[in-house]
Amino acid sequence: MSAGRDEVVEIHLELPPGDIAYVKFIVESYEGIGVMRTIDRAAARVVLIVAADFERDARAILESLRHEVPWEEIPSSGGGG
Repeated sequence: MSAGRDEVVEIHLELPPGDIAYVKFIVESYEGIGVMRTIDRAAARVVLIVAADFERDARAILESLRHEVPWEEIPSSGGGG
């Protein structure tokens, strides 16, 4: 779900720790779609920060990765960090 400012969407994910760098590389290779930040490395929680106009594209990229990386969307921690 989205959080933060109206023009920015945050997609919070949990995925296998060994796949964080791979997913980050794939997402950020689509220049301009968004950036990914690790929230909690031990729990393998990340946030994908995208411009609201590109949310559909970002979610399509994530869906295309599902056969390689078992990720799950999780609620925002609400910590703003």
